[in-house]
Amino acid sequence: MTELSRARIRGLMGEVMANQGKVLPDDDAAELREIGFRSLDFSELALRVEDETEEELNFDAPGLRRIATVGDVLDFLAELQRQ
Repeated sequence: MTELSRARIRGLMGEVMANQGKVLPDDDAAELREIGFRSLDFSELALRVEDETEEELNFDAPGLRRIATVGDVLDFLAELQRQ
């Protein structure tokens, strides 16, 4: 499995947001609801990560509920790749 770097995941996240006419802030502490990153955007990002790694990510709903910031998304997807 190809593991994507945190920077590459951030780049993919920026692409997802750009498709919605939004800009990903540089600050990892930015709140997702404040920047307009929705659950559908997260799903698209996860699919892009899966496409690039050629592996399915296995995550559960309780883990997703803890995600509130840009950094949380990056950490969560980076950690999933290691499982």
